[in-house]
Amino acid sequence: MAASISGIGVGLGFSCSSNLSKPLHSSQSSGSRVKMTVSVEDKKKNYTLQKSEEAFNAAKNLMPGGVNSPVRAFKSVGGQPIVIDSVKGSHMWDIDGNQYIDYVGSWGPAIIGHADDEVLAALAETMKKGTSFGAPCLLENVLAEMVISAVPSIEMVRFVNSGTEACMGVLRLARAFTGREKIIKFEGCYHGHADPFLVKAGSGVATLGLPDSPGVPKAATYETLTAPYNDISAVESLFNSNKGELAAIILEPVVGNSGFIPPKPDFLEAIRRLTKENGALLVFDEVMTGFRLSYGGAQEYFGITPDLTTLGKIIGGGLPVGAYGGRREIMEMVAPAGPMYQAGTLSGNPLAMTAGIHTLKRLKEPGTYEYLDKITGELVQGILDAGKKTGHAICGGYISGMFGFFFTEGPVYNFDDAKKSDTAKFAKFHRGMLEEGVYLAPSQFEAGFTSLAHSSEDIQKTIAAAEKVLSKI
Repeated sequence: MAASISGIGVGLGFSCSSNLSKPLHSSQSSGSRVKMTVSVEDKKKNYTLQKSEEAFNAAKNLMPGGVNSPVRAFKSVGGQPIVIDSVKGSHMWDIDGNQYIDYVGSWGPAIIGHADDEVLAALAETMKKGTSFGAPCLLENVLAEMVISAVPSIEMVRFVNSGTEACMGVLRLARAFTGREKIIKFEGCYHGHADPFLVKAGSGVATLGLPDSPGVPKAATYETLTAPYNDISAVESLFNSNKGELAAIILEPVVGNSGFIPPKPDFLEAIRRLTKENGALLVFDEVMTGFRLSYGGAQEYFGITPDLTTLGKIIGGGLPVGAYGGRREIMEMVAPAGPMYQAGTLSGNPLAMTAGIHTLKRLKEPGTYEYLDKITGELVQGILDAGKKTGHAICGGYISGMFGFFFTEGPVYNFDDAKKSDTAKFAKFHRGMLEEGVYLAPSQFEAGFTSLAHSSEDIQKTIAAAEKVLSKI
């Protein structure tokens, strides 16, 4: 299965060009008869976020910015943040009763759909035994075996509670194993909010316009070197000027925190070669791409095996979870097998393990990734066609169930290219799509996600909404 990128080097192989808008109808009521149907126009006229506004205003007095993660505040797209009440399948409902087709998927983990019945039933049974033991449980073995079997680079795994924790642990491990301290990360790649990674970090940092974060001491980032993504010559220069000092390169094999940016042909292969030649470790941050691009993640998809891998999101089925793993000789450095310390009271808790086991079982079924590839391709091509039809500069692409687009001609190879996108236009588009019942990530610098629960009808409704909104911008 080849990556499909339109405006970024490889053309998509098909398109949806038909006008999918449906004619408007409304039923008439008289006397005491109740109106049985509501037209699209009526629905839009009645779209309100009054309860969300009230809840968010109250939250601002209780939590910094009214949220527990910055991008949720809608700073880059403006308008009223949405307060969600419930989710199911491919849909979300806010506390005002508005329904949305969801393309955020809790930022990736809802790959089989929200609140899957089988996962919920398994969780209910597990909860009868308890929610956390703070001690080993058999479920850890089961999920560990599944992860090791699936991901090419992983021979041993350590479960943690978030992607940030996983990246913190893997960085310490890389330094412990090599005896070196310097690392290379790429501009616009986000690896969690640990101090060493908050350098040109993309994602929420880019959304808020913060180049770095106050409170991060210079010593914490002094050994963090940066290069533009997809620029192998810049990486070579860093190796040449830091001979024998680099512990590792860490990167998102497909960037999701500057928007969707795939690697150029041979970029990952060249990175792999450079790390081997210089005695450094290659770390794939697959918190987003793991089990999403393919069952074995980006490393299986591209055929490039790193030394270490971080995972999150999907392997807990949406519950708080993360993991890092790699070659046995490296992982045996981790306590208590070795001297590198890392711990977590809730790591490997039975609820996250259960949700992960049942999610991965579903993903292993035949046709899973073919279906994700099909619907995501239709979605992206439909949005690109709608943008071009309505006179907008737009480019984008997808791989399996991960996608993105930018309001710029492109191509987009790195974070600097991504920043050329018309973010003001994206903000208008985002707000318009909300009013049409489509929930996209509230930032131009975030990838989107589809799920097995998304139907062809969902995709066609989204494309029709995109054309409608774009025609008004």
